[in-house]
Amino acid sequence: MTAELFNKIFKESIEKYHVKNDIEQQNPNPYKKETVEHLMFNKSWIDTVQWHLEDIIRDPNIKPEKALEIKRIIDKSNQDRTDLVEDIDDFVFEANKNTEPKPNARINTETPAWAIDRLSILNLKIYHMREETQRTDATEQHIKKTTLKLNVLLQQFEDLSLAINQLLEDLTNGNIIAKTYKQMKMYNDDELNPVLRMAK
Repeated sequence: MTAELFNKIFKESIEKYHVKNDIEQQNPNPYKKETVEHLMFNKSWIDTVQWHLEDIIRDPNIKPEKALEIKRIIDKSNQDRTDLVEDIDDFVFEANKNTEPKPNARINTETPAWAIDRLSILNLKIYHMREETQRTDATEQHIKKTTLKLNVLLQQFEDLSLAINQLLEDLTNGNIIAKTYKQMKMYNDDELNPVLRMAK
């Protein structure tokens, strides 16, 4: 497991989505279930669909009923995203279950999967910012501004990829302690959200 592998699959997923560029298309994940590749493709697919849902809901002319429909799809997508991040952490920690933490091992402030989540989103930012730099209908000022932003994103991409590789290496070497902290989101749970509980 390396950031290079994750980035390769993220780019593949993003490009496959944009062939049709349709939020209702089926996820064409080509990888075998219970593999890290399958998890990463799903992660990027969820993020890519949600990226475009977030664009749609910001349409100033959107009808209220449509906005509510999209908002509920986004809510479900956010829950799916969180669940998948936790699945990725479970996969990573299972792969390292025989590693004995060193006596001075530290607890990292961020789990591998939440760092990978940021990397998935960063791949999307780069894809769409690069599109902006290639627009033929944009002003020269717009191209310059978005090119500068793209360069910053590309530097972040290099730094985050390296940091994830270092984090995974530290985990494998026992330099950090692996723990999954479930998000415990309450607003989607009809037993924990009082509004949903009353609506039952």
